[in-house]
This record gives sequence, structure tokens and C-alpha cells, in this order.
Amino acid sequence: MSAAAEDRPGWGLTATAFAVVAFLQLPVIVVVLAAFSTTSYLTIPPQGLTLAWFGKVLSDPTYLSAIRMSLILACGSTVISLGLGVAAAYALFRKVLPGSEAITSFLMAPLVMPAVVVGVALLQFYSMSGLRGSLIGLLLAHVVITVPYVVRSALANLSGLDLAVEEAARVLGASGFEAFRLVTLPLIAPGLVAGALFSFITSLDNVPVTIFLISASQTTLPVLIFSSVEMGIDPSVAAVSTLLILATGIVLLIAERRFGFHRFV
Repeated sequence: MSAAAEDRPGWGLTATAFAVVAFLQLPVIVVVLAAFSTTSYLTIPPQGLTLAWFGKVLSDPTYLSAIRMSLILACGSTVISLGLGVAAAYALFRKVLPGSEAITSFLMAPLVMPAVVVGVALLQFYSMSGLRGSLIGLLLAHVVITVPYVVRSALANLSGLDLAVEEAARVLGASGFEAFRLVTLPLIAPGLVAGALFSFITSLDNVPVTIFLISASQTTLPVLIFSSVEMGIDPSVAAVSTLLILATGIVLLIAERRFGFHRFV
């Protein structure tokens, strides 16, 4: 038997892989099918086909307000996380600050700490500082949980960077900031796009932290969906979930075609 044939995975492993992928995608398929049902309750298989639930979502002021709030938080926290995360990662990579390992662990803590714990801790802090219920407080909370994704992706890309390229730019007359902006930043940009996407999606679908800090007059789309499910689910929840799946798929497809997203995940 040739070496290539020995390295080829057997049919059993291939079948198992397909079964696992199908099982993981099954909830997504169920939600999408339920969004087209003509009944006022979720049913699989759908009883008839209609786009009425999508129209209801896109014309409902409550859903539109929640979508607007979610996009404001996701876009704002992603932009702030990119600025803070890249600066922190570059300082850690250059070992500008002492105790870089401890600082890295501190920045990554929200990734390993249970989100409920982060939410309770921020609730206590915001109650003392008066930030609870404010948009600024909610935005800062989302920055806390999204900045680790940018730091991690930036550090991963910087670790593979040849510092001689940046040093060459400095030798040719560029300042430190110019060398970073014109040489280093373009080289690590694809990885930063991956970090930004993770930050955006993490902020967009966050419930455990947001639900502790949001006021009665505010709501985000994931919190609204969570509340709707508690009060009685209907196909409009499946419709808005389908729109989120579609939007996420389009963004990931564009990122893959433009930057080769799979190389950074």
C-alpha cells in the first residue's frame, strides 16, 4: 500500500465527521425552516410557506430599535477594541512594559471567566459608579468582553512578523509611528480583520453580560429574543434569527474571499 493511501482517512472517520457536522447544523436548519411557517407557533416541518414573519420583524418598531441598539454597541465596541487591542498587543510584543505575561493574562481573563461572573462584577461596579443603565456603561462593558479577541489575533500575527522589516523602515528615516503605520499595520491587517469579526459577533449576540446592565428603556436584539422566548415563542423569533444567520454568513463569506479568513481561526 502506498504512503498516500495510508495517510488517506478511512470511510468510517469521514462518515463520523459528516455526522458530527450535520448534527451541529441541525438546530440552524430547524430555525430557518420554522421562519417560513404559516402558523402562529413554531412547527417542524412548516405548515405552508410564507415570508410574512420576516415582514413583521422588519416593520416592528421594537425589533428595529433592538437591532439599532445592537449594531451601535457592536460597531462601537469593535472600533474601540481595535484601537486599544492593537496598542496593547504591540506594547506587549515589544515588551515595552514590565510583567508582560501577567498583563497578557489579565487582558485575556474575560475569555476564560464565566460571562455571568463578569456581568455580576460589572453590575456591582456600575451601581457604585452610577454607570448602570447608561449607553456609555454598556458600551464599555462590551469593550471589556471583546478586546481580548483583538489582542489575541494581533499577538498571533505580530509573533510571525520579521522585526527587521520595521527596523529597515526606521533606518530609511521613518519615525516609530510611521514605521508601525506604514509597514507593521498592513502586514498584520488580515489578522486584525479576524479579531474585529470575532469582536463584532461576540458583542452582537451577547446576553449574559448585557442583561445585567441594560435599563428598562433599552434592549438589544439577543435580549429581546431571550425575553420573547420566555413569554411564548412564535415564528418571528425564528425569522429574526434567520436574518442574523444570513447576515453573519454574508460577512464571513466576504471576509474569506477578501482576507482568507480561515487562516486566522
